[in-house]
Amino acid sequence: MKVLIVTGMEGAENCAVVLTQLLRTECEVAQGRKAALAALKRNEYAAVVIDEAIIDYDSEGAELIWEQAGLAIPVQVNFALSGTERLAREIRMALHRRARERTLAHEAAAAAIEVELKSTVAGLLLHSQLALADRDVPAPLAEKLRVVADLAGNLREQLVAVPLAQQRA
Repeated sequence: MKVLIVTGMEGAENCAVVLTQLLRTECEVAQGRKAALAALKRNEYAAVVIDEAIIDYDSEGAELIWEQAGLAIPVQVNFALSGTERLAREIRMALHRRARERTLAHEAAAAAIEVELKSTVAGLLLHSQLALADRDVPAPLAEKLRVVADLAGNLREQLVAVPLAQQRA
């Protein structure tokens, strides 16, 4: 994924070339609000870096950029005071934070799905076994209920043996 750098600073393209090498991620420069909004409509970015100078003189534009940034990590830096090494560190930290947050979100989603699956399977197993215990169930239906109970039991064993979180790894 790319990094969008929004600045009005001269020489920003040279800075983007150096940052691309340091980060091993393509960095694109947008000179101001209009260019940034157009870039955000064309591409998705891992991070959007806005020069504090733009935020100071066009705070509404900066807010618009943040709103249109989607899932990109917002990074605010002072280009006048920051060298490319510091910019690279700031962006790298933001990208690492994004990766950590994404991993945590995936793990939480997997855990929630696992709990829901286990609950549903337990319900299927319980109700099919209760229906099988009813002596008034006709033989053809009892056979189908036995198949459902067996399938639910097998699925429960698989979920207990290998939790979803381990299946992903």
